[in-house]
Amino acid sequence: MSWFIYAFVCALSLATADALSKKALDDNTDPYIVAWARTGYAAPFIAVIIPFIDIPELDRVFFMITFLAVPLDIIAVLLYIRAIKVSPLSLTLPFLSLTPVFLIGTSYIILGERPDKSGFIGIILVVIGAYLLNVHTINQGLLAPLKAISKEKGSVLMIIVAFIFSIGACLGKIAIQHSSPEFFSVIYIFLLSLFLFIIISFKSKHLLSKSISRPVPFLLIGMLIAIMVITHFKAISLIEVSYMVSVKRLSILFGVIYSVMLFKETNIKERFLGATVMVSGIIVHAAF
Repeated sequence: MSWFIYAFVCALSLATADALSKKALDDNTDPYIVAWARTGYAAPFIAVIIPFIDIPELDRVFFMITFLAVPLDIIAVLLYIRAIKVSPLSLTLPFLSLTPVFLIGTSYIILGERPDKSGFIGIILVVIGAYLLNVHTINQGLLAPLKAISKEKGSVLMIIVAFIFSIGACLGKIAIQHSSPEFFSVIYIFLLSLFLFIIISFKSKHLLSKSISRPVPFLLIGMLIAIMVITHFKAISLIEVSYMVSVKRLSILFGVIYSVMLFKETNIKERFLGATVMVSGIIVHAAF
């Protein structure tokens, strides 16, 4: 199976998990519980593949990179959930398109992968798309659509998440190179779930009882995150990290579609246009 199919399935799974997470948050579910459910409920599904994977020979680099990536991802997950709770999906998810933009710098520094000219064309399109997300405010001034971004807390949080993800994607590729996609998928989700549980237990009372209070939506979220994780690391082992993440960010468009179907969000035409332009920038970067 080609890397593109893995990445496409990864994008669709992520967007659906995001929509279900937003629905749970809108139903007043504890945000910390939703954050943990995305990994805790994914772990059993990922555990199914354990008998079918080989345990590779692990070196010092693998352990160092893995335990560096885990705290970064914990921060990203908590900020991610906070972002989609406080702001509309159509104003938060599009900013994940900044991950490939940040990857131009982080993948060069961490992996030595050099971007080409198309990467800079992609940046321009992403910026134009971000502008279009709030173009209805243009009557307040030419720069008003960009200023509106800073006023939307969820947008700002997701920009931070996109930057953290760009670092995590690079670290993940190194860990895969020193293990295997399947093995890393399994061990990483269990580590993330464990440490998230420990951290969140200090923040949320009755964590265990709350975590099993809504088994059906949490199981669906967990299953989708498991599919996302496995396909993510499989795809990233087959192609340069910036290309894989570019296709994965199609989840942005799927997310905007969900924002209409499930949440009846407003100003959706301009937001869909902006998200489409941002994703176009990602595709230009990946394809050319």
